[in-house]
Amino acid sequence: MDKTDLKLSVGLTPAEPLWKLAPTRDEDGGPVSDLLMIIPKLKTRPEQYIKNTLANIEFSLKQYNNVVLFANLDMKLNTLWVSFKAAPGIYGKIVSTLRVNIPDAVLVGDSHSRLSND
Repeated sequence: MDKTDLKLSVGLTPAEPLWKLAPTRDEDGGPVSDLLMIIPKLKTRPEQYIKNTLANIEFSLKQYNNVVLFANLDMKLNTLWVSFKAAPGIYGKIVSTLRVNIPDAVLVGDSHSRLSND
């Protein structure tokens, strides 16, 4: 496995809080941006649906492996947290790629998703 592969871990102990895991600076000391998405009802879906969703997340984030620093999928909360190097326009690109590949994913704090369904 090379350094660009995503690492999947399943712990048997309580998970560390994100503030302990997610980076606050990149390797050069630069700023880090974060995004949080909810994937509604993911944990209640069939196993194959979950596996496909995980594969789609991996596919999406690998396209940005030069800027993505950290990703965490919390199955208990159905949330995806992504930390990445701050750069103009990268936030929108990552969110768009995730939304194309995981259509059920909703960006937290995005009123456009809610308003467009009304």
